[in-house]
Amino acid sequence: MSEVTSTDLYEVTMALSYLREDMRAPATFSLFVRDLPPGRGFLVAAGLEGVLDHLSRYRVSGSDVEEFAEVLRRPVADLEPLRGLSFDGEVRAVPEGRLVFAGEPLLEVTAPLPQAQLVETYLLSLVVHQTAIASKAARCVLAGAGRPLVDFSLRRTHGPEAGLRAARLCALVGFAGTSNVAGAHLWGVPAAGTMAHSYVEAFPSEEAAFRAFARTHPGPVTFLVDTYDTDRGVATAARVFADLGLGPGCGIRLDSGDLGAQARRARTALDAAGLQDVRIIASGGLDEYGVDRLVRDGAPIDAYAVGSKVGTAADAPYLDAAYKLVEYDARPVMKLSAAKVTAPGPKQVFRGPGLRDVIGLANEAPPEGTEPLLRTVMRGGLRTDPPDTLAAARARFETDLAALPEESRRLTDPVPPLPSASTRLTALTTVVRHRVESGASGAGRQTT
Repeated sequence: MSEVTSTDLYEVTMALSYLREDMRAPATFSLFVRDLPPGRGFLVAAGLEGVLDHLSRYRVSGSDVEEFAEVLRRPVADLEPLRGLSFDGEVRAVPEGRLVFAGEPLLEVTAPLPQAQLVETYLLSLVVHQTAIASKAARCVLAGAGRPLVDFSLRRTHGPEAGLRAARLCALVGFAGTSNVAGAHLWGVPAAGTMAHSYVEAFPSEEAAFRAFARTHPGPVTFLVDTYDTDRGVATAARVFADLGLGPGCGIRLDSGDLGAQARRARTALDAAGLQDVRIIASGGLDEYGVDRLVRDGAPIDAYAVGSKVGTAADAPYLDAAYKLVEYDARPVMKLSAAKVTAPGPKQVFRGPGLRDVIGLANEAPPEGTEPLLRTVMRGGLRTDPPDTLAAARARFETDLAALPEESRRLTDPVPPLPSASTRLTALTTVVRHRVESGASGAGRQTT
């Protein structure tokens, strides 16, 4: 299936009409999140690398035109104006890893109107999904308070591709590893994993399973100890570790029940056996809330594996995001629908100390003491720089997170920062609103 046809039908019908009407002037679309989901104090910008890859190779082929014609039940000749259309526009965007807030553009696309319209659906899908997952994973990092976290989400994500992205996004915000073999290979992330309960069940006893596993994997190993009785499983694991001379780097994994209480008993048993260096890893339905409770309770857990709830951003699986036209042919435009008003004109986000942001116009000077967040990352349909790295994105994330106010870092009832609008953006919004409401939207150009 072509990426070009992975779009909503109305993108095709609008683009075709624009071409028929010779509406090919530059248009700027802004992609932003209207409101943060409940319980979120921030979002982590993500998905930009996929956007740039998509736009770099975007081209409507003959088979795409045939597919459009088939679903529209129209002759192929009617869709011929779309053939060969590619993306040769500009993208300005917030780099991956930076924290963003409601109303701030994550990216802006400026291109001939049919091009900028056709790419809407794919760009929204990439940015919304990945920003949601990265933001959920970042909250787990906060909850872990410095303890290593591992991505175990692949088997519960919405398809293998989503799992591959989740492995990258978790690494972006600081996870120590992933169980996803393809993700570990592709993104250069340490692979991590233990064994399943089925492995233990396949052997006559837990001890036989543990010894067999250690024979196959002589390096540091982690035994899953709760297939039958957890306390007995811990004792068996301790005996095997001691008999085989295994210790530093090895671990046991707890995957069910009262993880805090089991971890305390396990730590006592391991220490009594002289295995103070054996780590305890916890998993099983965890997300930031579960990790936070265990950390606050002082559970002696060394690392956490999180999966289902993080890889699907279970409590906030979507974002109220939009991709809206803000300027066409140098004329600022805006939407006035109830609860969905948009601000006109290409924009910039100016960030001050403490992540105090001002949303302004793209062509205005930065207020003193601020930095512009959106950078030009594509011009003429080509990247302006080499592909970004996970290390660079992670460094940006860590810098922004350290500057985030404590009230916005809270996992429960956070207070997200509220960006303000610049004087020039406010003035332009007033002018355009008046023009639209007076019915003069077609009465010539308004420049900024």
